[in-house]
Amino acid sequence: MSSRAVTITLNPAIDQTVRLAGLRPGHVHRARSSHDDAGGKGINVAACLADWGVPTTALGVVGDGNDGLFSALFAERGIEDGCLRVPGHTRTNIKLVDEAAGETTDINLPGLSLREADLDAVSGRLAALLRPGLPVVLSGSLPSGLPADAWARLQAQAGAAGARVLLDTSGDALAAALSGAQGALPYAVKPNRHELEAWAGTPLLDRSALRAAGRALVERGVALVAISMGADGALFIDRSGALVARPPRLAQGSTVGAGDAMVAGIAAALLEPSIDLDGCARLATAFSMSRLQSGDARRLDPAQVRGWAGDVLIERLD
Repeated sequence: MSSRAVTITLNPAIDQTVRLAGLRPGHVHRARSSHDDAGGKGINVAACLADWGVPTTALGVVGDGNDGLFSALFAERGIEDGCLRVPGHTRTNIKLVDEAAGETTDINLPGLSLREADLDAVSGRLAALLRPGLPVVLSGSLPSGLPADAWARLQAQAGAAGARVLLDTSGDALAAALSGAQGALPYAVKPNRHELEAWAGTPLLDRSALRAAGRALVERGVALVAISMGADGALFIDRSGALVARPPRLAQGSTVGAGDAMVAGIAAALLEPSIDLDGCARLATAFSMSRLQSGDARRLDPAQVRGWAGDVLIERLD
C-alpha cells in the first residue's frame, strides 16, 4: 500500500532513558534502569502515525554502525524504511529521569556530520513519494555539515508538488524555512513558546502576544500554526480564527515525545475529510494525551485517542 504520510528526520538519535531515584548534580548515582529506543522527532511521529493506522514512510539519515534499533522499530510497526544509511554511528541522546522530582534532564550528544550529497539523496527519495495533499513532516534539528536552509529546500520541493509540509524545528533552520527565500512556506508549523520567541526576536509573555505572532505567520501564508504552551495547552490558529486546546487532566511522568505526538495528530487530521480547526486541535491534543499515558514516546492507543478527543477542552478566542 502506498504511504499516506511521510516523515523526514535528518538528525535522529538513539534515546537512552536512564531512571534515577533522584538526580543530584555532582554526585554518583546508581541507575534503577536503562533502556535504548530508536528516536528522533520524525521517527516518533512516524511511530505514532503507524499506531493510528496511517501507512507511513520514514525518510532520513542513520548511521550504518548502529542502525539495528531503527530497522527493528520500522519492521515491528509496519513503517516503510526509506532512511539513507551513511558510515558512522547515530548519536545517543541521554534522558535522565528523576523519579522523585518527576523531571527529565536531556543530554543531547553530537550527531553524524552530513554532506550536501546526503541531503540530495534524501531529496531524491522524497521525490519518488510526493503527490498533492500528502502530509510531509520535517522534524527536528539539522546535523552538522548541512546548511541552515536544508529544511527550507525540502519544504520547497514538497510544496511544489502540492504536498502539505508540517514543520517542527527551531533556531536558524526555523528562520530559514519561514523566510520564504526558497519560494515556499510550510503548510503548518508547531513551535513551542521559546522557539517562537527566538524566531520573533522578542519575548512573548502572554497568550495575546503568542497569538499575534501566530496570526502574523498565518497572514504570511502558513495555513496552520500550533503553538505548544506546556501545561497551558496549545494555541491553534488558522484563517478561521484561534482557539486554545487543553487536556481535561494533566498526565504524570515524562513529557518526552508529547510534541511529536501532537505533530502526528495534526498530520492525521489533514487526512480526515473536511476537518475544521476544532477537530484538528482535539485530535492533536488527544494524540499527545495518549502518548503521555503510554509512557513511551513512540506509542499511542487509537481507541484511547478517539475516546479522549471529545473530552479536550476548547476555548475559542474569536
